[in-house]
Amino acid sequence: MNVDTQTMPMAPTAPIGIFDSGIGGLSVLQHVHQDLPHEDLVYFADSAYAPYGDKSEAEISARSLTVTEFLLQRGVKALVVACNTATTAAIKAIRTAYPELPVIGIEPGLKPAAAQSRSKIVGVLATRATLLSARLLALQQQISAASGVHFELQACVGLVDQIEKGELHSAQTALLLRRYIAPLITQGADTLVLGCTHYPFVRPLIEQIVGELTAQPIAIIDTGAAVSRQLIKVMSENNLLHDSARAGQVSAFTSGSQSALATTFANLLQLHPPVSAVETIAQPAGIS
Repeated sequence: MNVDTQTMPMAPTAPIGIFDSGIGGLSVLQHVHQDLPHEDLVYFADSAYAPYGDKSEAEISARSLTVTEFLLQRGVKALVVACNTATTAAIKAIRTAYPELPVIGIEPGLKPAAAQSRSKIVGVLATRATLLSARLLALQQQISAASGVHFELQACVGLVDQIEKGELHSAQTALLLRRYIAPLITQGADTLVLGCTHYPFVRPLIEQIVGELTAQPIAIIDTGAAVSRQLIKVMSENNLLHDSARAGQVSAFTSGSQSALATTFANLLQLHPPVSAVETIAQPAGIS
């Protein structure tokens, strides 16, 4: 049966949908689950298509619309695009396709980083696709013009793959991080923006490497908490907050390995939700 998800009424008791190219969005889900403990959450890890960062903007947009439709078929009342790359490439298309759906995206925290930086040099760690997006470049130029802060952009090729494999402390992951962070410190950055939702999971390793590279204090900006606050604001404005005192339930789907995602939930969040593997999901009509 085909369901017209654009015209379905959103109910406060419905779940919140969250998706990412893989496990990175769990860093956002953690904030949402802590801030909204009574809400049901449905997570989609598109691990079979990860990383999004090495794909074209058109591919990312089409795939994001497909995942959005999948979550809407499961009755979500709001959507969190918990992926920087998908936000920059696809959030406009999602909002256009589903104008009644509250959609919250995530972007690198350039504004809070600029406000915090003393040296006026901020390093931005992100995927190549995020750094090349018109959306990010416009935001960077706007903030630079207003604040005088210079942003050093660093594409972290291969880092998402390492995190997806669970190598949060390995020598190879440390080698990559050192290669990407060292030039930013040399160029005078005193603030680092984690511009991908995967990166907070290697924050302890980032802090260790920063400490080895410099004795100067380096601020690290992660925007997961800000996304959760914005979600609460938008849902409150739309009368979609669940007012029950019951504990919310978390469930998950993945286009990759069911066991791998279940293990990641347990290891990173100490959560044990039901996880279902989805081999194929249908594209929305009109998307090619």
